[in-house]
Amino acid sequence: MSSPGEPIRVLVAGLGKMGRSHALAYAANSGFDVAGLVNRSNVELPEALSGHRLIPSFKDALGELRPELCSINTYADSHAEFAVMAMEAGCHVFVEKPLATTAEDAERVISCARANGRKLIVGYILRHHPSWQRLVVEARTLGGPFVFRMNLNQQSSGRGWDEHKALLKSTSPIVDCGVHYVDVMCQITDAAPCWVRGMGLRMSDDIAPGMYNYGHFQVGFADGSLGWYESGWGPMISEMAFFVKDVMSPKGSVSIVANADGKTGDVETAMRAASIRLHRASLASGGTFAEPDELIEMRNVSDPQELCNRQAEFVRRAIRDDIDLTRHMQDAYQSLRICLAADESVRTGAVINF
Repeated sequence: MSSPGEPIRVLVAGLGKMGRSHALAYAANSGFDVAGLVNRSNVELPEALSGHRLIPSFKDALGELRPELCSINTYADSHAEFAVMAMEAGCHVFVEKPLATTAEDAERVISCARANGRKLIVGYILRHHPSWQRLVVEARTLGGPFVFRMNLNQQSSGRGWDEHKALLKSTSPIVDCGVHYVDVMCQITDAAPCWVRGMGLRMSDDIAPGMYNYGHFQVGFADGSLGWYESGWGPMISEMAFFVKDVMSPKGSVSIVANADGKTGDVETAMRAASIRLHRASLASGGTFAEPDELIEMRNVSDPQELCNRQAEFVRRAIRDDIDLTRHMQDAYQSLRICLAADESVRTGAVINF
Protein backbone atom coordinates (compact mmCIF):
# COMPACT_ATOMS: atom_id res chain seq x y z
CA MET A 1 0.00 0.00 0.00
CA SER A 2 1.17 3.52 -0.77
CA SER A 3 1.99 6.09 1.90
CA PRO A 4 -0.40 9.02 2.53
CA GLY A 5 1.60 11.38 0.31
CA GLU A 6 1.76 9.05 -2.67
CA PRO A 7 -0.84 8.52 -5.43
CA ILE A 8 -3.42 5.84 -4.80
CA ARG A 9 -2.78 2.76 -6.95
CA VAL A 10 -6.13 1.90 -8.51
CA LEU A 11 -7.27 -1.16 -10.44
CA VAL A 12 -10.26 -0.41 -12.68
CA ALA A 13 -12.55 -3.36 -13.43
CA GLY A 14 -15.09 -3.05 -16.23
CA LEU A 15 -14.57 -0.74 -19.20
CA GLY A 16 -18.11 -0.07 -20.33
CA LYS A 17 -19.46 3.46 -20.51
CA MET A 18 -19.10 4.29 -16.81
CA GLY A 19 -15.98 2.19 -16.18
CA ARG A 20 -14.14 3.95 -18.97
CA SER A 21 -15.18 7.35 -17.62
CA HIS A 22 -13.99 6.42 -14.12
CA ALA A 23 -10.67 5.17 -15.51
CA LEU A 24 -10.19 8.45 -17.38
CA ALA A 25 -11.00 10.38 -14.19
CA TYR A 26 -8.33 8.49 -12.25
CA ALA A 27 -5.81 8.96 -15.06
CA ALA A 28 -6.45 12.73 -15.06
CA ASN A 29 -6.10 13.10 -11.27
CA SER A 30 -2.54 13.28 -9.90
CA GLY A 31 -3.80 11.68 -6.70
CA PHE A 32 -4.17 8.33 -8.50
CA ASP A 33 -1.90 5.92 -10.34
CA VAL A 34 -3.78 3.52 -12.63
CA ALA A 35 -2.16 0.16 -11.89
CA GLY A 36 -4.13 -1.81 -14.46
CA LEU A 37 -7.43 -2.33 -16.24
CA VAL A 38 -9.70 -5.38 -16.15
CA ASN A 39 -12.10 -6.35 -18.91
CA ARG A 40 -13.23 -9.78 -20.03
CA SER A 41 -12.75 -8.90 -23.70
CA ASN A 42 -10.23 -6.79 -25.57
CA VAL A 43 -11.46 -3.24 -26.08
CA GLU A 44 -10.03 -0.25 -27.86
CA LEU A 45 -8.72 2.17 -25.26
CA PRO A 46 -8.68 5.96 -25.50
CA GLU A 47 -5.24 7.55 -25.75
CA ALA A 48 -5.17 8.52 -22.07
CA LEU A 49 -5.43 4.82 -21.10
CA SER A 50 -3.52 3.21 -23.96
CA GLY A 51 -0.35 2.62 -21.95
CA HIS A 52 -2.05 0.60 -19.21
CA ARG A 53 -2.25 -3.16 -19.00
CA LEU A 54 -5.55 -4.86 -19.84
CA ILE A 55 -6.12 -8.07 -17.86
CA PRO A 56 -9.18 -10.34 -18.38
CA SER A 57 -9.41 -11.74 -14.82
CA PHE A 58 -10.21 -9.53 -11.82
CA LYS A 59 -8.89 -12.13 -9.38
CA ASP A 60 -5.60 -12.46 -11.25
CA ALA A 61 -5.16 -8.69 -11.57
CA LEU A 62 -5.90 -8.19 -7.87
CA GLY A 63 -3.30 -10.77 -6.83
CA GLU A 64 -0.63 -9.63 -9.24
CA LEU A 65 -0.93 -5.84 -9.02
CA ARG A 66 -1.88 -5.47 -5.33
CA PRO A 67 -3.65 -2.11 -5.71
CA GLU A 68 -4.73 0.14 -2.86
CA LEU A 69 -8.13 0.84 -4.46
CA CYS A 70 -10.35 -1.26 -6.71
CA SER A 71 -12.88 0.57 -8.88
CA ILE A 72 -15.60 -1.97 -9.75
CA ASN A 73 -17.71 -1.03 -12.77
CA THR A 74 -18.74 -4.47 -14.02
CA TYR A 75 -22.31 -5.76 -14.35
CA ALA A 76 -24.31 -5.65 -11.13
CA ASP A 77 -24.30 -9.39 -10.51
CA SER A 78 -20.52 -9.34 -9.89
CA HIS A 79 -20.39 -6.21 -7.68
CA ALA A 80 -20.70 -7.94 -4.31
CA GLU A 81 -18.29 -10.77 -5.13
CA PHE A 82 -15.59 -8.44 -6.47
CA ALA A 83 -16.02 -5.90 -3.65
CA VAL A 84 -15.63 -8.55 -0.92
CA MET A 85 -12.67 -10.11 -2.74
CA ALA A 86 -10.96 -6.72 -2.98
CA MET A 87 -11.55 -5.70 0.64
CA GLU A 88 -10.40 -9.05 1.97
CA ALA A 89 -7.21 -8.46 -0.03
CA GLY A 90 -6.75 -5.14 1.80
CA CYS A 91 -8.14 -2.76 -0.83
CA HIS A 92 -10.50 0.16 -0.53
CA VAL A 93 -13.42 -0.12 -2.95
CA PHE A 94 -15.37 2.15 -5.24
CA VAL A 95 -18.31 0.25 -6.73
CA GLU A 96 -20.77 1.48 -9.30
CA LYS A 97 -24.43 1.39 -8.39
CA PRO A 98 -26.26 -0.75 -7.56
CA LEU A 99 -24.09 -1.99 -4.72
CA ALA A 100 -25.45 -5.54 -5.15
CA THR A 101 -28.40 -7.41 -6.62
CA THR A 102 -29.82 -8.51 -3.24
CA ALA A 103 -30.17 -6.78 0.10
CA GLU A 104 -28.34 -9.69 1.75
CA ASP A 105 -25.32 -9.23 -0.55
CA ALA A 106 -25.34 -5.47 0.08
CA GLU A 107 -25.24 -6.12 3.84
CA ARG A 108 -22.40 -8.60 3.30
CA VAL A 109 -20.34 -6.00 1.42
CA ILE A 110 -20.91 -3.32 4.05
CA SER A 111 -20.07 -5.75 6.87
CA CYS A 112 -16.87 -6.69 5.04
CA ALA A 113 -15.86 -3.01 4.76
CA ARG A 114 -16.38 -2.54 8.49
CA ALA A 115 -14.61 -5.76 9.47
CA ASN A 116 -11.56 -4.94 7.35
CA GLY A 117 -11.44 -1.20 8.04
CA ARG A 118 -11.75 -0.40 4.34
CA LYS A 119 -13.44 2.52 2.63
CA LEU A 120 -16.52 1.62 0.56
CA ILE A 121 -17.81 4.28 -1.82
CA VAL A 122 -20.89 3.64 -3.99
CA GLY A 123 -21.26 5.42 -7.33
CA TYR A 124 -24.12 7.81 -6.62
CA ILE A 125 -22.93 10.42 -9.08
CA LEU A 126 -25.86 12.82 -8.50
CA ARG A 127 -24.37 13.50 -5.06
CA HIS A 128 -21.56 15.33 -6.88
CA HIS A 129 -23.80 17.36 -9.20
CA PRO A 130 -24.30 21.01 -8.13
CA SER A 131 -27.93 21.13 -9.29
CA TRP A 132 -28.93 17.98 -7.42
CA GLN A 133 -27.07 19.14 -4.33
CA ARG A 134 -29.02 22.42 -4.47
CA LEU A 135 -32.32 20.57 -5.02
CA VAL A 136 -31.77 18.65 -1.78
CA VAL A 137 -30.95 21.83 0.15
CA GLU A 138 -33.94 23.80 -1.18
CA ALA A 139 -36.39 20.94 -0.59
CA ARG A 140 -35.20 20.41 2.98
CA THR A 141 -35.56 24.16 3.57
CA LEU A 142 -39.22 23.98 2.52
CA GLY A 143 -39.83 21.15 4.99
CA GLY A 144 -42.01 18.05 4.70
CA PRO A 145 -43.90 15.90 4.38
CA PHE A 146 -42.89 15.62 0.74
CA VAL A 147 -44.22 14.26 -2.52
CA PHE A 148 -41.39 13.08 -4.78
CA ARG A 149 -42.01 12.73 -8.52
CA MET A 150 -39.02 11.37 -10.46
CA ASN A 151 -38.48 9.49 -13.71
CA LEU A 152 -35.76 8.54 -16.17
CA ASN A 153 -37.12 7.01 -19.37
CA GLN A 154 -34.57 6.26 -22.09
CA GLN A 155 -35.52 5.64 -25.69
CA SER A 156 -32.70 3.53 -27.16
CA SER A 157 -31.81 1.85 -30.44
CA GLY A 158 -28.76 0.28 -32.05
CA ARG A 159 -25.78 0.16 -29.72
CA GLY A 160 -27.73 1.93 -26.96
CA TRP A 161 -30.41 -0.78 -27.01
CA ASP A 162 -27.67 -3.45 -27.01
CA GLU A 163 -26.23 -1.87 -23.86
CA HIS A 164 -29.65 -1.79 -22.22
CA LYS A 165 -30.31 -5.44 -23.13
CA ALA A 166 -26.98 -6.39 -21.55
CA LEU A 167 -27.93 -4.55 -18.35
CA LEU A 168 -31.33 -6.24 -18.35
CA LYS A 169 -29.64 -9.63 -17.94
CA SER A 170 -28.93 -8.76 -14.30
CA THR A 171 -31.05 -5.80 -13.22
CA SER A 172 -34.26 -3.94 -14.03
CA PRO A 173 -34.50 -0.21 -14.88
CA ILE A 174 -36.23 0.62 -11.59
CA VAL A 175 -33.26 -0.82 -9.68
CA ASP A 176 -30.37 0.23 -11.93
CA CYS A 177 -31.50 3.85 -12.35
CA GLY A 178 -33.93 4.06 -9.45
CA VAL A 179 -31.28 3.91 -6.73
CA HIS A 180 -30.04 7.37 -7.81
CA TYR A 181 -33.40 9.05 -7.39
CA VAL A 182 -34.51 7.13 -4.31
CA ASP A 183 -31.20 8.20 -2.76
CA VAL A 184 -32.24 11.81 -3.44
CA MET A 185 -35.63 11.16 -1.81
CA CYS A 186 -33.96 9.66 1.25
CA GLN A 187 -31.52 12.57 1.58
CA ILE A 188 -34.44 14.99 1.59
CA THR A 189 -36.92 13.22 3.86
CA ASP A 190 -34.41 11.50 6.17
CA ALA A 191 -37.25 9.15 7.19
CA ALA A 192 -37.41 5.36 7.08
CA PRO A 193 -39.40 3.66 4.32
CA CYS A 194 -42.61 1.91 5.40
CA TRP A 195 -43.95 0.24 2.25
CA VAL A 196 -43.36 -0.10 -1.50
CA ARG A 197 -45.60 -1.18 -4.35
CA GLY A 198 -44.54 -1.50 -7.96
CA MET A 199 -45.76 -2.40 -11.44
CA GLY A 200 -43.78 -3.38 -14.51
CA LEU A 201 -44.18 -4.69 -18.04
CA ARG A 202 -41.97 -6.74 -20.37
CA MET A 203 -42.21 -4.72 -23.59
CA SER A 204 -39.82 -6.65 -25.82
CA ASP A 205 -39.12 -10.27 -26.74
CA ASP A 206 -35.44 -9.30 -27.13
CA ILE A 207 -34.74 -9.02 -23.42
CA ALA A 208 -33.84 -11.70 -20.89
CA PRO A 209 -36.73 -14.03 -19.93
CA GLY A 210 -38.43 -13.03 -16.71
CA MET A 211 -37.19 -9.44 -16.98
CA TYR A 212 -39.19 -6.27 -17.66
CA ASN A 213 -37.95 -3.07 -19.30
CA TYR A 214 -40.61 -0.66 -18.03
CA GLY A 215 -41.60 -0.16 -14.42
CA HIS A 216 -42.74 2.32 -11.82
CA PHE A 217 -43.30 2.24 -8.08
CA GLN A 218 -44.57 4.18 -5.11
CA VAL A 219 -42.90 4.32 -1.71
CA GLY A 220 -44.25 5.57 1.61
CA PHE A 221 -42.01 7.00 4.35
CA ALA A 222 -42.46 7.17 8.12
CA ASP A 223 -42.90 10.98 8.09
CA GLY A 224 -45.86 10.69 5.69
CA SER A 225 -43.83 11.51 2.57
CA LEU A 226 -44.70 9.72 -0.66
CA GLY A 227 -42.42 8.95 -3.60
CA TRP A 228 -43.04 7.93 -7.22
CA TYR A 229 -40.38 6.73 -9.64
CA GLU A 230 -40.70 5.56 -13.27
CA SER A 231 -38.12 4.11 -15.64
CA GLY A 232 -38.22 2.42 -19.03
CA TRP A 233 -35.60 1.44 -21.61
CA GLY A 234 -35.80 0.51 -25.27
CA PRO A 235 -36.85 1.45 -28.79
CA MET A 236 -40.52 1.49 -27.79
CA ILE A 237 -40.15 4.19 -25.13
CA SER A 238 -41.95 7.41 -26.00
CA GLU A 239 -39.93 10.52 -26.84
CA MET A 240 -42.59 12.40 -24.89
CA ALA A 241 -42.13 10.43 -21.67
CA PHE A 242 -41.68 13.72 -19.91
CA PHE A 243 -38.72 14.64 -17.79
CA VAL A 244 -39.93 14.83 -14.17
CA LYS A 245 -37.63 15.76 -11.29
CA ASP A 246 -40.00 17.37 -8.82
CA VAL A 247 -40.38 17.67 -5.03
CA MET A 248 -43.53 19.13 -3.46
CA SER A 249 -44.29 20.07 0.14
CA PRO A 250 -47.08 22.01 1.89
CA LYS A 251 -44.92 25.14 1.58
CA GLY A 252 -44.22 24.84 -2.15
CA SER A 253 -42.12 22.87 -4.59
CA VAL A 254 -38.68 22.67 -6.10
CA SER A 255 -38.02 21.19 -9.53
CA ILE A 256 -35.18 20.61 -11.93
CA VAL A 257 -36.20 22.25 -15.21
CA ALA A 258 -36.34 20.08 -18.33
CA ASN A 259 -34.70 20.94 -21.62
CA ALA A 260 -36.54 23.40 -23.82
CA ASP A 261 -38.26 20.84 -26.06
CA GLY A 262 -39.70 18.99 -23.07
CA LYS A 263 -38.87 15.60 -24.53
CA THR A 264 -37.91 12.41 -22.76
CA GLY A 265 -35.78 12.68 -19.63
CA ASP A 266 -32.66 11.14 -21.10
CA VAL A 267 -29.35 10.87 -19.28
CA GLU A 268 -27.87 13.89 -21.03
CA THR A 269 -30.80 16.07 -19.92
CA ALA A 270 -30.57 14.77 -16.37
CA MET A 271 -26.85 15.58 -16.29
CA ARG A 272 -27.37 19.03 -17.79
CA ALA A 273 -29.93 20.05 -15.12
CA ALA A 274 -28.83 23.68 -15.29
CA SER A 275 -31.88 25.35 -13.71
CA ILE A 276 -34.00 24.85 -10.62
CA ARG A 277 -37.49 26.33 -10.21
CA LEU A 278 -38.46 27.21 -6.65
CA HIS A 279 -42.19 27.74 -6.05
CA ARG A 280 -43.63 28.96 -2.75
CA ALA A 281 -47.24 28.13 -1.89
CA SER A 282 -48.00 31.19 0.30
CA LEU A 283 -50.93 33.30 -0.93
CA ALA A 284 -51.46 37.05 -0.71
CA SER A 285 -54.70 38.61 0.60
CA GLY A 286 -56.22 38.64 -2.89
CA GLY A 287 -55.66 34.92 -3.33
CA THR A 288 -52.74 35.30 -5.72
CA PHE A 289 -49.32 33.91 -4.94
CA ALA A 290 -47.40 36.11 -2.52
CA GLU A 291 -44.10 35.51 -4.32
CA PRO A 292 -43.24 34.77 -7.94
CA ASP A 293 -41.45 31.55 -8.78
CA GLU A 294 -37.67 31.82 -8.57
CA LEU A 295 -35.54 30.34 -11.33
CA ILE A 296 -32.13 29.43 -9.92
CA GLU A 297 -29.53 29.18 -12.67
CA MET A 298 -26.91 26.58 -11.86
CA ARG A 299 -23.60 25.79 -13.44
CA ASN A 300 -24.27 23.68 -16.54
CA VAL A 301 -22.54 20.38 -15.79
CA SER A 302 -23.44 18.78 -19.12
CA ASP A 303 -20.32 16.62 -19.39
CA PRO A 304 -20.71 13.30 -17.52
CA GLN A 305 -16.90 13.04 -17.52
CA GLU A 306 -16.67 16.12 -15.30
CA LEU A 307 -19.01 14.48 -12.81
CA CYS A 308 -16.83 11.36 -12.80
CA ASN A 309 -13.83 13.59 -12.18
CA ARG A 310 -15.61 15.15 -9.19
CA GLN A 311 -16.51 11.72 -7.88
CA ALA A 312 -12.92 10.51 -8.26
CA GLU A 313 -11.72 13.44 -6.18
CA PHE A 314 -14.23 12.51 -3.47
CA VAL A 315 -12.88 8.95 -3.51
CA ARG A 316 -9.34 10.28 -3.11
CA ARG A 317 -10.33 12.48 -0.16
CA ALA A 318 -12.36 9.69 1.46
CA ILE A 319 -9.23 7.53 1.53
CA ARG A 320 -6.51 10.09 2.23
CA ASP A 321 -8.52 12.23 4.69
CA ASP A 322 -10.12 9.19 6.35
CA ILE A 323 -13.68 10.45 5.86
CA ASP A 324 -16.26 8.60 7.93
CA LEU A 325 -18.45 6.80 5.37
CA THR A 326 -20.87 5.21 7.83
CA ARG A 327 -23.82 7.33 6.67
CA HIS A 328 -22.79 6.96 3.02
CA MET A 329 -22.96 3.16 3.31
CA GLN A 330 -26.26 3.28 5.22
CA ASP A 331 -27.79 5.51 2.55
CA ALA A 332 -26.55 3.24 -0.25
CA TYR A 333 -28.14 0.26 1.46
CA GLN A 334 -31.41 2.09 2.14
CA SER A 335 -31.96 3.25 -1.44
CA LEU A 336 -31.08 -0.20 -2.81
CA ARG A 337 -33.38 -1.93 -0.33
CA ILE A 338 -36.30 0.24 -1.46
CA CYS A 339 -35.67 -0.42 -5.16
CA LEU A 340 -35.23 -4.16 -4.62
CA ALA A 341 -38.52 -4.22 -2.70
CA ALA A 342 -40.15 -2.41 -5.63
CA ASP A 343 -38.74 -5.06 -7.96
CA GLU A 344 -40.14 -7.79 -5.70
CA SER A 345 -43.52 -6.05 -5.76
CA VAL A 346 -43.46 -5.96 -9.57
CA ARG A 347 -42.79 -9.69 -9.70
CA THR A 348 -45.24 -10.78 -6.96
CA GLY A 349 -47.99 -8.17 -7.18
CA ALA A 350 -47.78 -7.66 -3.40
CA VAL A 351 -47.19 -4.51 -1.40
CA ILE A 352 -43.85 -4.92 0.39
CA ASN A 353 -43.82 -3.68 3.99
CA PHE A 354 -40.61 -2.87 5.86
